[in-house]
Amino acid sequence: MNTTVGTIRLSFEEMWERIMACDARYDGLFFTAVKTTRIYCRPSCRSRKPKKQNVEFYVRLNEAEAAGYRPCKRCQPEFEHSPWNEFVLKARSFIVEHYRENLLLKDIADHVKLSTYYLERLFKQETSETPRMVLEKVRVDRAAHLLRCSDKSNLDICYESGFHTPSNFYKAFKRHHGCSPGEYRDQGAPIVREAARRKIPRQPTSAGQRQAPPSATAK
Repeated sequence: MNTTVGTIRLSFEEMWERIMACDARYDGLFFTAVKTTRIYCRPSCRSRKPKKQNVEFYVRLNEAEAAGYRPCKRCQPEFEHSPWNEFVLKARSFIVEHYRENLLLKDIADHVKLSTYYLERLFKQETSETPRMVLEKVRVDRAAHLLRCSDKSNLDICYESGFHTPSNFYKAFKRHHGCSPGEYRDQGAPIVREAARRKIPRQPTSAGQRQAPPSATAK
């Protein structure tokens, strides 16, 4: 199942990873709905995590409510906590949609119709981060997901995640995870690589036994 956030598609697994990390950078970009409690939350909600099979995701708050879910009383996803939140949300959404591109601060500022100086100041005030820091984290999140769940090479993942040089990719990844991409991958075998390793063992042949040749078709 994929859910569209703007023009980018986030897989169920990627959104699940973000809610397990209580990642506030994705607040407002999608909502987590729990089928058993009929409650929806922000990705950053600190409430007890539901079972994976009981979760579904919505891009818009009104879609979750139309499906019969009510807002969580703890994280209050129906409220914007700051009058400036709309600008920050638009900027974060733009970053998530365009993280593969060579984004400049001016590109993001033009999108939300603010000056670069004011956008950076506002972002820092509201999130304690700069747009550039959020962009880097989004790219690293994508890379980490691919390292765990694909058999792509590190170089392919570097470019697919929006990094333009391998050195920047390795530095950014180590800054966020404390290890190299290769070490991160080795900590948990990716699904695809693990499946590829599973080979049917050969049946041992005893000494003196010869393998019978394929039988010819009887005439």
